[in-house]
Formats: sequence, C-alpha cells, structure tokens
Amino acid sequence: MTHASERSQAHETAVYTHGHHESVLRSHSWRTAANSAAYLLDELRPGLDVLDVGCGPGTITADLAALVAPGRVTGVDAAEDVLDKARAVVAERGLEGVEFRVADVHALDFPDDSFDVVHAHQVLQHVGDPVRALRELRRVCRPGGIVAARDSDYGAFAWYPAGPELDGWLDLYRRVARANGGEPDAGRRLFAWARQAGFTDVTTTATAWCFAAPDERAWWSGLWADRTTASSYADLAVGGGHATRAELEGISAAWRAWGTREDAWFMVPHGEILCRA
Repeated sequence: MTHASERSQAHETAVYTHGHHESVLRSHSWRTAANSAAYLLDELRPGLDVLDVGCGPGTITADLAALVAPGRVTGVDAAEDVLDKARAVVAERGLEGVEFRVADVHALDFPDDSFDVVHAHQVLQHVGDPVRALRELRRVCRPGGIVAARDSDYGAFAWYPAGPELDGWLDLYRRVARANGGEPDAGRRLFAWARQAGFTDVTTTATAWCFAAPDERAWWSGLWADRTTASSYADLAVGGGHATRAELEGISAAWRAWGTREDAWFMVPHGEILCRA
C-alpha cells in the first residue's frame, strides 16, 4: 500500500473527551513552551520548520514560533473554532511565518519530509490509533529531525488530601475517556508506542505539573469543577451512562471544596519522548 492510499484510509476514531468549553480553553491557554515543552527546547534553533499537532488555542505554538523564527511554523487541530483563537494569539504577539489548519493526526495533508520538528502535546491520549498517528508524524518529519510528544498519565495523578469524591472523579474520567476511544494513561505508554511506530532512537523523560500555591489550587480546582458539569466531558459522561447529573454536581462540589484547603496539593505527571526520525 502506498503512503497516499494509506493516508486516504486513515481517519479519527476517537471522540475528543474534553471538547472546547471555556473551562477547557482556560487550561489550554495557560500552557507555554516553558511549562509544557521544556524537554524539546534544546532541540530548537532559528530557521527550523515546525509542525505543532493538536495546537489548540496556540499558546505553545506561538512560543515555538518565537524560538525558531524565521523558520516556518504550522499549527493543526481538528477543530476550526479553536484555531481562530490561535490566530488571535499569534496576531497579538506580532509573529510572522505562522499558519493554522484543520487536520486529522492520522492523515496529515503534508508531503513526506516537510518539517524539521513535529510536536504533539496532550494529543496521543485522545486519538483512536496512537501508533498510526506516530507513524504519520514520522512521515512528515525530515530525516534527522525530531518527533516530540508529551502526554499526561491520569493513573499516576496524585493529590492531597485524599477523599472518595476525587477518587470517584478519576475513575469516572478514565472510564469516559476509554469509552471515547482514548487512553488516559498515555504517558507511560509513549515509549512503547514510539517503538511500535518504528522509531529506534528515542529519548524518554518525565516531568510534572504541580498545583499547590493558593492561586494554583483555585485555578486547577475551579476549571475541573466547571469542566465536570458544563463541558463536552460532562455530556459524554451522562450520555454514555457513566454518571448522572447529580453525581457530576457532587464531584464538582468536591473539587471546589478541595481547592479551599490550605494544605491541598496536586501533581500531574507526564511522559515525554524525543524521537529522531
């Protein structure tokens, strides 16, 4: 089978669990190259062409563009509406050489060997076939270039104080995500997926976000409290028979209560891979 025919048969099989509710974009817009792609930064230099897959509202994309200018940066996402926000971010920063397109990670509309760096943050946990997606990222990466991916690992999340409500939240989220065709514990699987995709030169690392300061606790708990009741995730949880609206309201209230604790602490661990094409 040729690359062209293989790409034509590829399609997205998973449902994006989070959707693009304001509470989701609140989280995504907080992300920067420094707090979400530090493992990649040493590989970047001016003049490189970069593809940012699953770019969302474009805050990481804009940071990457500033680091590789005058190189060309392309951000792609499955949702057109969020790309309007990404274009606004780039325009506000006065960046040039950046474009955004709608795309399916399983079937990217770019020729082979198009980019020096291909980056995907929190993408592979949401796709129907992460190995196939990595093969596609490898296809569009030039020989000697880098395919970089970072994903959280929900099964390794840790927090204090413990309580049955947040335990229930984690169990529910993992069930909903898997019912949608994703893998919420993707971080620990990235290395294995990269090897299955044919990469032989893979550097693996792990880093974490930590939310403990008063403003961090309020922000993290608030966005999850809102997401639990008002986002696409809430609709999928109820529509899929995983929870009732009353149960979601209880989880949301538990998030808000947790956020008021002066000793509250939350860690989000991530797996990371740098794959040499």
